[in-house]
Amino acid sequence: MSNPVFFTAPGTLDQQVPGSVFVLDGAEARHAVTVKRLGVGEAVDIADGAGKRLTGTVAAVAPGELTVECVELAAEPRPDLRLVLVQALAKGDRDELAAETATELGIDAVIPWQAERSIVRWKAERAAKAHAKWQSVVTAAAKQARRAWIPEVRSAVDGTGLQAAVAAAGLAIILHEDAVRPLRQVLESWQAALDMQDGRTDGDRTGPDREVLLIVGPEGGISPREVTGLCDAGAVTALLGHHVLRSSTAGPAATVLASDILGRW
Repeated sequence: MSNPVFFTAPGTLDQQVPGSVFVLDGAEARHAVTVKRLGVGEAVDIADGAGKRLTGTVAAVAPGELTVECVELAAEPRPDLRLVLVQALAKGDRDELAAETATELGIDAVIPWQAERSIVRWKAERAAKAHAKWQSVVTAAAKQARRAWIPEVRSAVDGTGLQAAVAAAGLAIILHEDAVRPLRQVLESWQAALDMQDGRTDGDRTGPDREVLLIVGPEGGISPREVTGLCDAGAVTALLGHHVLRSSTAGPAATVLASDILGRW
C-alpha cells in the first residue's frame, strides 16, 4: 500500500537528505495528525507539488505539527509530453468533476474555458473565487492520487484566449462527436511525426510544443463558429468513442487514452 501524501511549499524540501528531519506544519500537518491520526513510526510521503517527494517515517507528532525523518528524497521529472485539459465551464459542478478526475488520472494542467454555450459564467470577483476553488479541487485530487506534481489551473480563457493557446501548443484536439478521425489515430500520427523530429534534432523538449490540449465543450456542445476558429488556429477534431459523453466524462476518458498511446502509462 502506498504511503499517504501531504503537501508542502515548493522549495522547502531542497535541503533534505537521508537522516535529516523535516517539520510539516499548517493545515496539512493538522490533517495528518488530527484526521489521519498518524503516529510515530508510520511511513509517510511529503511532496512539494513540483516534483520532489520525501519518503520518511513519523518521528514526532504535536498539535498542528508533524516531524518526519527523511529516508529518501526523490525528484520526479515532468513527462516529456504533457497533457492539458481545456474544460468548458459547465453547470452542476461537472467542470470541477472533470478537472478532479483528470488530475487523478495524470493530467498536467487545466485551463477553464468560457465557451459560447457555457451556462456558467465567471465574472469579476466570482472568477477569482472559482479559479481558487478549481485549484483546491485539483490539489486535493493530486493528494488522493499520491502525486508529487500538482497540476496547474491556468487562467480562464475565452474564445480568443483559447485560440492563442491552440496556436502555441504542439497539438490541440477538439473532442467532437462529428469528427471523422478517432482520437487514437490523431495521437498516433502526431507522435510518429514528433519521433521523427526528435530523431533529427536535440532541440528543447520542455516547451509548449510538447503539450497536447484536450478540448472539451460545455453541455450544449461547441458552437460551429468556435470549431472553425479553433481549427483555423491549428486545432484538429477527433472522435472519442461511439457514444456522446458528458462534459464531465470526456476529458478524463481522453486523458486515459492519450496517456496510454503517448507512453505515459
